[in-house]
Amino acid sequence: MQIQNPLAQNRCNELDLIGKHLPLSNATALELGCGTARMTRLLAERFPLARIIATEVDQIQHAKNLEEQQNDGRIVFKSGGAQAIDAPDNSIDVVFMFKSLHHVPPELMAQGMQEIARVLKPGGLAWISEPVYAGDFNDILRLFHDEKVVRELAFQAICEVVTSGKLELVEQIFCNTESRFANFEEFEERILNVTHTNHQLDDALYATVKARFAAHIGAEGARFDNPIRVDLLRKPG
Repeated sequence: MQIQNPLAQNRCNELDLIGKHLPLSNATALELGCGTARMTRLLAERFPLARIIATEVDQIQHAKNLEEQQNDGRIVFKSGGAQAIDAPDNSIDVVFMFKSLHHVPPELMAQGMQEIARVLKPGGLAWISEPVYAGDFNDILRLFHDEKVVRELAFQAICEVVTSGKLELVEQIFCNTESRFANFEEFEERILNVTHTNHQLDDALYATVKARFAAHIGAEGARFDNPIRVDLLRKPG
């Protein structure tokens, strides 16, 4: 297993990849660390899932998700983290983590992977996508929130659960996803003002971040190619 592949320059849409690699018809899915539930809703719209349980540890965001819940009975929002999943053993067909494993407290990452193995049905799949520590967007992010160490620890937790035999590696996928921002105000709202992390920038650092972001603004706003790694895992059985 490798943490990154600098040769992977192709652009991808993660939903397209999911449709290509995962059998989701009538599946019970679990998304850990759903954030604003953007991907939760896109998954429910695009794929014929039986149900998707979306968990979030940030209580402020979880409350917003409940308030904004739409009339799709297949989506169930729950409070909680990956280290203690509120689901029975062998009950989930597919687990999703979209750039959320590295947000689990480092001392609980291994436990989170063990929990995923516990709740998956034999033959069930885990789709763990993580940002690669590279690229222009990462260079801006690390000015105020350097995630190098936690991303490495997240990869280590994945490797350890594979080594243990609780989950087996099906495939690693490397590609670039695209993110767009109309302006710095949108970047500030979506990235700096998140409720799950308290970003505190003094005036000088704020000005530096704003200037580095401004260098990427064009006629249609700012666009970034973000390298990601998907570790597709399976529970033996």
